Amino acid sequence: MLKARDIMSKNVVCVSPETEITQAAKLLLERHLNGLPVLDQKGLLVGIICQSDLVFQQKKIPIPSVFTLLDGLIPLGSSHQIEIEVAKIAAFKVEQAMTHDPVFVGPEATIEDIATIMVRKKIHSLPVVENGRLVGIVGKEDILRTLIPGQKNEP
Repeated sequence: MLKARDIMSKNVVCVSPETEITQAAKLLLERHLNGLPVLDQKGLLVGIICQSDLVFQQKKIPIPSVFTLLDGLIPLGSSHQIEIEVAKIAAFKVEQAMTHDPVFVGPEATIEDIATIMVRKKIHSLPVVENGRLVGIVGKEDILRTLIPGQKNEP
């Protein structure tokens, strides 16, 4: 049975939380990647920045629904969630737009477990972490390669 360590890409392109959004977008486009792990100064995984996070920046600013009661405006949505969305839209650094505390797997995760997580959580790239350190990343393409005989992942 194939496991994460068998199909993961080991030469992972990473960014730091302080990386500018434009630099992250450039890496994603030039290297044809869906996501970039975000590592702190100690080399620990603190987030992931994906194409969808950057596309999010082009979204319209959400206008909360309100109703009037006794001449007062009462919001119908979470103001905290609106603040998060506005901050993400206005992001200049990776830290402001990334997904914090990303889902990850260990090297022994089976391909079935990885596929299940990707489908259920709508994730395109899963970091592979061992002993707290990033050791690889598995993308949907890595799983697709297993369906075609003779296709190899990078060494």
